[in-house]
Amino acid sequence: MNPLAQYDTVIVGGGPAGLTAALALTRYRHRTLVVESPAPPRNQASRGVHGMIGLEGATPAEVRARAWTELDAYGLAEHRAAAAEEVARAQGGGFRISLDDGTTAGARTVLLATGVVDVHPTGVEGFAECWGRTVIHCPFCVGWENADRTWALVADAPGYAATAAAAFSAWSADVIAIAPPGMERAAETRQALRTAGSDLVEGEIVRLHHRDGDLHTVEMADGTLLKRQTLLWSPPQQQVPLVTRLTITLGLAHDEDGFLTVGPDKQTSVPGLYAAGDLTTQWEQGAMSAAGAGAAAADAIHFAHHH
Repeated sequence: MNPLAQYDTVIVGGGPAGLTAALALTRYRHRTLVVESPAPPRNQASRGVHGMIGLEGATPAEVRARAWTELDAYGLAEHRAAAAEEVARAQGGGFRISLDDGTTAGARTVLLATGVVDVHPTGVEGFAECWGRTVIHCPFCVGWENADRTWALVADAPGYAATAAAAFSAWSADVIAIAPPGMERAAETRQALRTAGSDLVEGEIVRLHHRDGDLHTVEMADGTLLKRQTLLWSPPQQQVPLVTRLTITLGLAHDEDGFLTVGPDKQTSVPGLYAAGDLTTQWEQGAMSAAGAGAAAADAIHFAHHH
């Protein structure tokens, strides 16, 4: 492929947002390049995608493979297994995208669909093995698979910890909260939880005892052992390095937590540069939300190109 080939749109990221946008843009007869890092995706621990009609339980790899079978049938979208290192404004308009395989690509518009990075806690033995199975960040995603087990909500704010008693009752009748030492209003929160038949445990988690990722005991720094089968634990998130750089080099607007600011058309603060999926929202993450955002971005890009 000619590394200087011009595209209508370069999509950075090959998850639900990027692939949905690629399919829509293909059907709008745009030449599209999807740049996807060969590194394992964020959802590699997922055993199945849920809530997407017609794809219930399909693994992320199966969804991607099927998407590319569909895209290849049209012949307008190209796939490049490389990481985008820079997106810069091109002279005369549009953008130039530099990839880590040494090539560049030019495009009229760019869609960032990179997702985000979960920052896993360091020093918690067993976390990685349980992640995505019995340590979950989203009950809507895998609550069903963890139903009727004993749960603990890992929380560092009293308001969030207090939700343990009721918020997850659809999946478990036994949910406690685990908070770091010294959380404000801990005594008050503990009393409220106990009144509701729950509890608050304060301490630092150091080890998760499990059998092949199936959690059974949470070990605290003081030696306390809690019999728990599922942890609801939402680690902090950060942008992929490319997006972090672009907030500086292009001045991309973002909120206080680092999520990119986009309009209803999914356009960022930089004209012609769009963003869709988890990198724009902390609260509406998931395959369906990302796919919907990708479709909306594709519509907006098509409209912008033809008006």
